[in-house]
Amino acid sequence: MSPQSRRRGQAGGAQPPSALFRELLHAARELLAVRSPLDAELMVSELLGTWWPQRHRSAGGAGVEQVVGEGLVEYAAGQRSPAALALLSGIACLGTPRQAIAAEKAAIEMMDSGVKAPGWADHLGAVAPAECYVNSDEWGDQDEIICVFSYAGEEPHALVCVVDYNADGMLRDGWVTSRVDKLLEHCRQVSPARGGEGFTQVEPSQARKVLQAALDATDAAEDPPVSDSFASYHAFIRARVRVLSPAAGRGPRARRTWSRERRALLAAEFLASDEAEDLSDRQAASRCADRIIDFGCDQDNGRPLRMSPLKVQNFLLSWLPRKVMLSSADQDAIPHTLAAWVRWAGHKRGLEESRISQTLDTVFDSMGTFSRIYRDPSEFGLDEKLVARLLPDSDLEALPRRAFAFPVLEGKHGGVDLSKLDPANPADRRLLLAADHDTRTGSPSAAGVGRHIDRHLAIADRLWRASPPALWNAAQRLLDAGEDRHLVLHALMDVLEAAGDDEAAFENALRELATGLGGTDPGARGD
Repeated sequence: MSPQSRRRGQAGGAQPPSALFRELLHAARELLAVRSPLDAELMVSELLGTWWPQRHRSAGGAGVEQVVGEGLVEYAAGQRSPAALALLSGIACLGTPRQAIAAEKAAIEMMDSGVKAPGWADHLGAVAPAECYVNSDEWGDQDEIICVFSYAGEEPHALVCVVDYNADGMLRDGWVTSRVDKLLEHCRQVSPARGGEGFTQVEPSQARKVLQAALDATDAAEDPPVSDSFASYHAFIRARVRVLSPAAGRGPRARRTWSRERRALLAAEFLASDEAEDLSDRQAASRCADRIIDFGCDQDNGRPLRMSPLKVQNFLLSWLPRKVMLSSADQDAIPHTLAAWVRWAGHKRGLEESRISQTLDTVFDSMGTFSRIYRDPSEFGLDEKLVARLLPDSDLEALPRRAFAFPVLEGKHGGVDLSKLDPANPADRRLLLAADHDTRTGSPSAAGVGRHIDRHLAIADRLWRASPPALWNAAQRLLDAGEDRHLVLHALMDVLEAAGDDEAAFENALRELATGLGGTDPGARGD
């Protein structure tokens, strides 16, 4: 499919569905000119990728895959043309399960009515996996998962997917090559020069587990750091992952479970090591070691001992400033503890001193930047004790949304000292929210507003936990548009109540929440 066709499809997002469907079906006429089933699949994948960047959007409670993807299948089914049949044949193999079922049914009916299918359509269902490989980079930051396929032994091709462990294990890139032998020979030649795990063959079931987890992580992200061409390959990758054997087995980068006890034992082993001997503040070093271990276990697929220049840079300059509330002592200790950890972990893994030194250089080079960009909450004029009440888990990223949910934490209400209440305790939250409500309305709480406070409690609990993340994103969009905080809360409460127990509908509604509340009268909202 031509780049012009793809741009037309992307621009068509604002067009009426029928106009968009006509353009997509017009572009699908190119499928009639190809003879290779691989070329046909890649063209259909590019077409299906035109709306992938908008996958989290919805219209009328329905997602884009339903509105556009399933709508396109329905539209093509009514055209009864060779181009429509070619498109349906491709979607039957590459679409979502719902799209594939509808497309296959429509394609069969169309062929029964006399419409001729393209020659390549008979080969699509014959695709089968062969060997699978993992090609790790020098530091273990990324894996290339290479899976070889063919159509009943014909037209072999390799799918290459890049999994990035410094991006929460996301699948960031993918491409296809028919030069399979040349690709594999190149990997075998380059691998011995690397100090990592190198190039190894794995079972298809192992490759599937890793790729499915990586693809799920990418699909779940609002704005994943993928390559410019990723959307074009997305449907193809999804379909090929389904072809791989689903048999049980640990993948080459399957996430390991680390209990709190296991993490504590690892920290104790580090603190007792020669590398940690010169750390002067042992208590601060212990807390910092916990942060390093948590980062490795939770953000790097259970690999706290794996250290690389890019990983330590992400830890110091991205994750810590965004996620963790550090005391002054911990801020001073974290770079030195990290340097000691790099030495200890490197020696424990048997790495060469030159590789350990490269990672240490990044730690030292990042120290000044870390001291400059890490912002202590006290610098914003927030009382340390108040911040500690909002962040019992030290999750610095949670501070703004929790302060939004519980803005009144001091003073007295109904004879109760609010400064003694714990917003993390569900039993104390009602009093805090009631005090906030009375401060805004100027009237004491009454039994008649009990249900109203219950609604506030439900949304405050979700804001506290960021469940789902789209909730706080929606609140920020409304606040940025100049809306009153209480009206924003009511808008969120209305969406939650309308969705009921349907979490998918709740998230879709949050993403589509208007940037304005339309001048709604607060009195009409139950105050």
